[in-house]
Amino acid sequence: MQFICRLSAVALVLALGACSSAPKVAPKPAGKPIASKPDSSSVAGEKPASPNSSPSRGGYYQDDGPGENIPANLDKTPDPVPTLEPYSRTGNKPYQVFGKTYTPLNDNITPFKQRGIASWYGKKFHGKRTSSGEPYDMFKITAAHPILPIPSYARVTNVANGKQIIVRINDRGPFHSNRVMDLSYTAALKLGYIGKGSSEIEIERLLPEDIARMAENRKNQIAQTEQSAADNSLAADKAVERERQVLIDKAKLDKNLNSKIAEKSVSGNEMQANANSVISQTKPVEAASAFYLQFAAFGIRANAEMSRDQLQQKIRDQIGSLDLVFEIIQQGNLYRLQAGPFANRIDAQTMLEKIGNAVAKPIIVQR
Repeated sequence: MQFICRLSAVALVLALGACSSAPKVAPKPAGKPIASKPDSSSVAGEKPASPNSSPSRGGYYQDDGPGENIPANLDKTPDPVPTLEPYSRTGNKPYQVFGKTYTPLNDNITPFKQRGIASWYGKKFHGKRTSSGEPYDMFKITAAHPILPIPSYARVTNVANGKQIIVRINDRGPFHSNRVMDLSYTAALKLGYIGKGSSEIEIERLLPEDIARMAENRKNQIAQTEQSAADNSLAADKAVERERQVLIDKAKLDKNLNSKIAEKSVSGNEMQANANSVISQTKPVEAASAFYLQFAAFGIRANAEMSRDQLQQKIRDQIGSLDLVFEIIQQGNLYRLQAGPFANRIDAQTMLEKIGNAVAKPIIVQR
């Protein structure tokens, strides 16, 4: 891979000479140019580039930057999930750059920690081949390192602000004595140093036991989430059953009240006293303007809709057309399947008897 030096205007002539005499490397490292240290005057006062602001130039590579079409919410991009991947056959061989030999790690047991300055690279190298053979994607969370295995994973911490991410190593570089890692645009964005161009970081290689422990933690978190969801579903089912039982008990009391009123031939005052006596024991809801047949209550609206369609079809098949309008009424966390309205309880009772055994017997409610 040809190296292209991007130096400041002051050192341009010297840089061209350095590039023309640069030694060949084996194997070919990353497809990104070797960059010079940034002109501090161009970085100072530069606003951070982010998906929600106007793109600015990348701080470390001259004329580099995030580009114009930045996807929204890049700062919410999830870190890559570390896995054990086979190492690249060509990307982990010893190689030379500018007379210096680099010998990549190619085992699974050597711990590695390093602290130093990291920069980032963006649109100038987007889509170009990396040392792993994959195209560079500035919107993924990846990094270039001189000797960490390709591919492998590392935990990277921004020393300045404490932000931490997991990156996938898939490229070689940087080849400057004052830098230890080049990060993708999105990785640098999540670490919070896009506008500065570079920052001091700490790198920690993730070994197989680290990856296994992280996988176990994810598994436990998923299990806890599923258990919590199951507990919530069970609680909702119990709430539905309690509500159903309350409605059944109220319907029985209402029926008992009507029977007492019908059996006794008493004056209006006596009838009202009997009704008040029964109502005061049950503390029913306030009287409503209409009566309805309630078939069931559900914790999920989709279940109520499915039950409504099935009931309508069953009534058409067994009884025929009825002047019966179904509604799904939301009350709190419950969806009640009701049909009506009826002007009085007698009309509701008449429809209930007309339905007969065609469907599960509903209860009469007021609202």
